[in-house]
Amino acid sequence: MAMPGLPRELHPRHGIHEPTAGSPARTPGSVRRTTTIDMLRPAGLDGPLVLVGAGRDLCTDAHGTARVTSEAACRAVVDYTGDWALRELTTEPARPGLAALVGGGTSSGFRARMNASDPALAAECDLLHLLLDDLPVTTLVSGQAVNAGRGGAVPSRGRPAFRENQCAGFATGGTIMVELRRSGKTPVVTGPDAPRLTVANDPLAWHVTSPLPPGAMRRARRTDVRSGRRATVDAVFRDSYVLPGGTETVIHEYTLSALIDTQLGVVVTCEATPRVLPWTECPVAAAGATRLAGQPVAGLRRHVRETFGGTSTCTHLNDMLRGLADVPALLDVLGGDVRGEGSGSAAAPQNHG
Repeated sequence: MAMPGLPRELHPRHGIHEPTAGSPARTPGSVRRTTTIDMLRPAGLDGPLVLVGAGRDLCTDAHGTARVTSEAACRAVVDYTGDWALRELTTEPARPGLAALVGGGTSSGFRARMNASDPALAAECDLLHLLLDDLPVTTLVSGQAVNAGRGGAVPSRGRPAFRENQCAGFATGGTIMVELRRSGKTPVVTGPDAPRLTVANDPLAWHVTSPLPPGAMRRARRTDVRSGRRATVDAVFRDSYVLPGGTETVIHEYTLSALIDTQLGVVVTCEATPRVLPWTECPVAAAGATRLAGQPVAGLRRHVRETFGGTSTCTHLNDMLRGLADVPALLDVLGGDVRGEGSGSAAAPQNHG
């Protein structure tokens, strides 16, 4: 929840600050996917990181009637100040094979281990797959809360090494790398107040979420798909952080629009617009989204992972682009022609910890 913020000092090299407000009206003949992952530290900065994910697919038929077609949830406990090991995992629907993930790390290799432990997950429950696919980066992003709450470097043995030129924000001579060399700590992101993404006159616009406490973070995604010979995709992606005084601020935000050829199963056009980014170096990465034009939707996650790197890209934008791989499943709900990674349905929770 956004609260009016008191005037505060912004980092002099902060990036674009133009957050979106609300969400577009749901249109007949469309499906809306919304997901959130809350990054919580109920035991304080030195305690475990608790990741609470939830998602929902909502179909709006030709007459404007809405129905929920899929729901998913997860709860993960990560030893953040230790080795980033996954200590507990609960999922809904239950996926017994995911028990193999408990005890392993949530950084490098997590997604490969997830796919190996439950090879049918993406095909049978793409909504839950999307939530779990976000765990490595939300673990990383959650460091904003620790970084903002401490004066010195953030201790975390499991944190991946900061690699120069790994993305636009880590460019040589850029804000992050200069500050790392100077102080051994990344600069603290100072984002704008977060407008609500919910819609006052449409309680179904988003799935139900809980208010965030001070120091918490949230990753929120919305993807609207409308079927047709060329399916249209409209999406937003936001990472936010709640200041000690209770004001929710935006750390990363992009909007995205795309056209998908539903007969050929390829991306026709794709355009990303940066709305909020941490540093002056970051916005140039948005142009990279156009490189998806002509790419098959099938295998899109792997394509982005293997070819989108370096200072022309953004780690967080890449997550948004990879999410386009789920468009075929959403089109299936609407009777689309693209076939991809399938769709899922909710079931009883299971604890894998």
